[in-house]
Amino acid sequence: MLVAERQQKIVELVNEKKSIRVTELSQHFSVTEETIRRDLEKLEKEKLLSRSHGGAISIKPVDSMEIPYSEREVINVKEKSKIALEAVKQVHEGDKIILDASTTAWYMAKALPDIPITVLTNSIKVSMELSTKKQITVISTGGTLLAKSLSFVGNLAETSLDHYHVNKAFISCKGLHLERGISESDERQANIKKKMMESADTVYIMIDYSKFGVQAFSRLAGLGVIDQLITDSNVDKQVIEQLEDRSMHVIRV
Repeated sequence: MLVAERQQKIVELVNEKKSIRVTELSQHFSVTEETIRRDLEKLEKEKLLSRSHGGAISIKPVDSMEIPYSEREVINVKEKSKIALEAVKQVHEGDKIILDASTTAWYMAKALPDIPITVLTNSIKVSMELSTKKQITVISTGGTLLAKSLSFVGNLAETSLDHYHVNKAFISCKGLHLERGISESDERQANIKKKMMESADTVYIMIDYSKFGVQAFSRLAGLGVIDQLITDSNVDKQVIEQLEDRSMHVIRV
C-alpha cells in the first residue's frame, strides 16, 4: 500500500470511529507505531485530524443526530468503565443523585452497590439496571422517548426536574473544549442535562479522552459549571494542567 493511500484510509478510519489508538492503526496496516505517529503528525498539519495522547481524534463536525445506544456502548469501553468505577466512589449512603442517559452512567449504575440512595434519571437502561437493587430508590423523569438513546427528553422530562434537588449529578457529554465549554450532539439532550446540572449541588462530568477538544452541535455550558471532572489517563497532561489552572478538580483513572 502506498503511503498516500494508507494516510487517506487512516483519515477515513478516524472519522468513522471518532477516535482511534496508534496501536490499533499499527496492527490494521501492519506497520510500526512510529510510522503511524509520523502519518498522524503529517495529517494533523494538513488539518485532517487531531492527535491525542496515544492516538488520533476526528475533527469532522459532529452530526447533530444521536448515535444509537448499541453503538455508543461499545466505544471506549475500558475507559468508560474505569471512569464509572471512580464515579461510584463519590456516592455515599443517603445521597440523592442524578444519572443521565449516557453509557458511562449505565456502567456506573451497574457498579453501584445496593445501598440506601435515591437516583433520578431519564435513562431506561439505568432504571432497569437499578431495578434489581432493593435499597436504591429510582425516580424516572418521564417525557418523550428517544429510541436511539433509550432516554426521556422534552418539556415533561425537563419540568419534572424542577421538583427535585440532589447532592450530585453525574453527567457525560459529547465534547469538552477549553474555550467553548461542554456540548452535546442533540439539542434535546443538552436541554435536559442543563436542568440536571441546575438541580445539583455538585456536578461531575464523566468523559473519556476522545471527547477533549471536541465542540458538538449544542452547547451545554461553560467549564465553570463543572465541580469535578473524571476522565482517563490517556488525556494529554498539558490539557489537564490547563484545566487545573482554571481551578477545576480533575480525577484521572
